[in-house]
Amino acid sequence: MNIRQLSTGYGKTPVISGLDLPDLPRGKITVLLGPNGCGKSTLLRALAGLNPARGEVSLEGENLMTLPFAQRAKRVVFLPQSLPQGVHLHVLESVIVAQRASGGEASIDDAMRVLARLGIEHLAMHYLDRLSGGQKQLVGLAQSLVRKPRLLLLDEPLSALDLNHQFQVMEQVARETRERNIITLIVVHDINIALRHGDHIVMLKAGKLVASGAPERAITEQTLAEVYGVRGRVERCSQGRPHVLLDGVLV
Repeated sequence: MNIRQLSTGYGKTPVISGLDLPDLPRGKITVLLGPNGCGKSTLLRALAGLNPARGEVSLEGENLMTLPFAQRAKRVVFLPQSLPQGVHLHVLESVIVAQRASGGEASIDDAMRVLARLGIEHLAMHYLDRLSGGQKQLVGLAQSLVRKPRLLLLDEPLSALDLNHQFQVMEQVARETRERNIITLIVVHDINIALRHGDHIVMLKAGKLVASGAPERAITEQTLAEVYGVRGRVERCSQGRPHVLLDGVLV
């Protein structure tokens, strides 16, 4: 997928202007990093067709920006930070409804399979509006995956999850991304999660591209300073995995 000269914002307030992104790799997880207010969620909403935007977004030879919303929704699935409140449906029903939203046939077996792979099949007959925040996020992910998107956009899907479920979700997203050969763009705030689970990193600041590439090439002392205003370094733990250590704040 290529993004060229993308501009978007809210009303008369621009957030992203003329953004170009190199190829986002298929079958891999691209992690979107940056400080609060830099345009991460705005970018996802623009790609999903939920924010007015200008530019070109090429996916499988088509410019998403020229497609009617219903056609785009069959290719692109966006999971926001939280599901709508007050939805009184069983979890299983909600996943089947999501399945139909992309033009697929309703399949209880497929819906239950997705729930099982996320470890929440026991919630199938529970009502959405009685779940915890973390459980709702897992159900939202199930709704997204069952739609079999070509482009999966996840906005902070780990924010309400404990460490166990954070790891499970990232492993599951990685597996689905590889097996279905889709493009996954995910916003997280934990840089060490990005280093461990990301295949490709995009770093933004004030709506502008700062770095793009493999995790250890994109996340460096220099980009940490430029994007976050911190003194940090990337080192390897006893198991050889890279992780970020912060030494202070730049003044």
